[in-house]
Amino acid sequence: MFDGQPQAVSFQLRQLQLQGWRSGTEGAPLCLCLHGWLDNANSFLPLAQALPEFQLLAVDLPGHGRSDHRSPDAHYHFLDWVDDLLQLVTVIDAGPLHLIGHSMGGMIAGAFAAAFPEYVKSLVLIDSLGLVTAPEHNTTQQLRQAMLSRQKRLDKRKPYYPSLEAAAAARLQQSDFAMAQAMMLAERGTELVAADEQQAPRWTWSADLRLREVSAYRFSRAQALQLIADIQQPGLAILASNSIEMMAQAKPLFLPVYPHLQVAELTGGHHLHMTEPEAVAAQIRAFIAAQ
Repeated sequence: MFDGQPQAVSFQLRQLQLQGWRSGTEGAPLCLCLHGWLDNANSFLPLAQALPEFQLLAVDLPGHGRSDHRSPDAHYHFLDWVDDLLQLVTVIDAGPLHLIGHSMGGMIAGAFAAAFPEYVKSLVLIDSLGLVTAPEHNTTQQLRQAMLSRQKRLDKRKPYYPSLEAAAAARLQQSDFAMAQAMMLAERGTELVAADEQQAPRWTWSADLRLREVSAYRFSRAQALQLIADIQQPGLAILASNSIEMMAQAKPLFLPVYPHLQVAELTGGHHLHMTEPEAVAAQIRAFIAAQ
C-alpha cells in the first residue's frame, strides 16, 4: 500500500528519463496524468488528494519539471510527445490505462488514444479539446515564424529570482490560480542556481527554453478532425466556465466529432483541477465507476 504522500518514480525511455510521482492505493484503478504546457506533475497534486481511492501516476513531460530535456539538436514537436507516451506506457506495462490530460496533456492523450487504442481504457480531458490547427495556406508563414523563433531563442536567457516565492509570484502573473497553486508548481518546476562568494542563491524555472519556440508545423483542420473522430474509447471532457480563448474556438469545432464523449462544465478557470479539485474529482469518480 502507498501512504498518504505521493511516492517519487522515474522511468527510463530510449533517450531520456522522466520523473514523476505516484499516489493512491496499490491495486486501485491506475490513471496516468499528463500536465499542460509549462506546468509539471504537481498540477495534479490537488486532484490526487481528492481521489485517494485511485492510483494517480503523474509525470513531468520532457523539458518540464524534473524530467530530462531533449538533446541539444532536438525541438519539441507535438508528435514527439505521442512517441514519449508510447514509450512510457510500454515501460509501465500495466495494461490499458485511464488517461487524464489537462490542456496540452489532453491533446497528447487524445492523439495517443486514437493511434494506440490498445493502451487506453478511457480518456478524461480537463479543459482540453481537439488539437491546435492552422490553415493550410499559412504553412509557409508558420515555417518562417518557427525558424525565426529558434534564432531568437539563442539570445534569450532565463530570468532569476531571489527566492522560491518570487519565482512562484512570477508564474502567478500568467495564471488563473492563487499563490498556493503557484507554489506547488514552483516547488517542482524550479532549480536553485549555485551561488559563489559574490552572489546570493538564485532560483530559476527549470523548463527548457525551447518549449517557447513557435511550432514548425500544425495539423490542418481536416487532419485534426479525422484523428479526433478515431477516438473510440469512452471519454469525459471537464470544461471550465471561465476558460481561455483557444477553448472557446475549439468547442464548436471538436465537440460534435468525438464519438463517445460526455461533457461536464464546471465553474472555474483553465486550471480548475487545481482550484476546484473536489468538483473535478467527483466527475472523474462517477465516470470511471461507470466504465
